[in-house]
Amino acid sequence: MFLRNTLLKAPLRRSLGTLTPVATKLAPPAAASYSQAMKANNFVYVSGQIPYTPDNKPVEGTLSDKANQVFQNVKNILEASNSSMNKIVKVNVFLADMKFFQEFNSVYAKYFNVHKPARSCVAVASLPLNVDLEVEVVAVENN
Repeated sequence: MFLRNTLLKAPLRRSLGTLTPVATKLAPPAAASYSQAMKANNFVYVSGQIPYTPDNKPVEGTLSDKANQVFQNVKNILEASNSSMNKIVKVNVFLADMKFFQEFNSVYAKYFNVHKPARSCVAVASLPLNVDLEVEVVAVENN
């Protein structure tokens, strides 16, 4: 019994790994009780990024302007996490209205034209601080 319990627990312990929060001043601070990103088992989980500047001001202008800021925030958080845009595995996009889909896609294609991570894009009823979009990503760390 003891040997079996030891064998069953070892892989579980190894899979849990160390959790490391990530914070950078090159992206807006977390607006609530969460981290900009969390690292675990060579993966980087970036919290949803909205179109705010690193000094926590909303981006005005077109959805393209806002999307570019969101991706700059993601890029800066990934770099602070020992990762990069070409290490993104999955992107989750939340739009306040699907009328923004084509405009968002044109910005997205600038960042992901060769490396194309898995992606989902959904319209939601509303987003924090009444923004038009939010993007979260999962990436792997650089080797």
